[in-house]
Amino acid sequence: MNKVILTGSSGFIGQHLHERLLKNSCKVYSLCREELSGKNKSISESDFFDTNTHENADTVIHLVGAAHSYFSDSEANYINFELTKKVIERAVSLNITRFIFLSSANIYKECKGTIQIDSQTEVDNLPNTMKSKLLAEQYIQQVAKNNDIEVVIIRSPLVYGENVKANFSSLMKFVSKGVPLPFRLLTQNKRSLISVYNLVDLIKVCIDHPNAPNQVFLASDDHDLSTAEMVALMAKVQGKKNLALPVPVWCFKLAGKLLNKSDVIDRLTGSLQLDITHTKNTLDWQPPFSVEQGFKLAVKKTSKNN
Repeated sequence: MNKVILTGSSGFIGQHLHERLLKNSCKVYSLCREELSGKNKSISESDFFDTNTHENADTVIHLVGAAHSYFSDSEANYINFELTKKVIERAVSLNITRFIFLSSANIYKECKGTIQIDSQTEVDNLPNTMKSKLLAEQYIQQVAKNNDIEVVIIRSPLVYGENVKANFSSLMKFVSKGVPLPFRLLTQNKRSLISVYNLVDLIKVCIDHPNAPNQVFLASDDHDLSTAEMVALMAKVQGKKNLALPVPVWCFKLAGKLLNKSDVIDRLTGSLQLDITHTKNTLDWQPPFSVEQGFKLAVKKTSKNN
């Protein structure tokens, strides 16, 4: 039986992963971000996982992170970098054999080409939420070189699914209400997404797969969508008409400049495609859920509440 310490268990991904691990007969010890950080922002042996209370767990899955812009630079640096340092150092001290770290594909910038596992990142041009993620990656890789612990890094794009919040949820609700949206002409961009169901499956595979240690994996549904395709699929799975308006891309660009929201418009109209060939081949893994299946599952909660 796998014995797993799961940080970030109260979050969107953590809740889904915790449920999946229990269904797979794993022993799970859950910790939320508040339990890890606390007011003094330190981890002591009494409130962090230890050999007595956690029965020599063999794997740590570290989901705690700050990815959104509402985190200050200092908060992002502490949560993404400093806290990750504390967690992996504690794992090493307890002789835990494997450490799985959920990073972000947003360490890459939007680009027209497809991102490969060896594509370079430009640290200086990243927001602090992503810069601190990349620094955390580099730190745990260095720890793995100097200690007897296996590390696995998963770089995930936007994650969606039942109970998701933020932009994906808002857009899904707008589509469900039949509100005309100006995305019909946003057909030239492509973005990778991943449903929480596929991401949880990938993480589960990485717990004990012999080829996973000391690897970095890109994750996605393996079916990229333009903004127009995404909205059309949202309408389809909810049984709604796609009331998309034909607003030219240049209008979005102009609005972004006028409102000082060019970064938001770039994400809406730009591309970020991930090539997950390395992930599939190394782990002999395929995303078990299609994009349409993922979208259908994502609207279950919304449909119940409306």
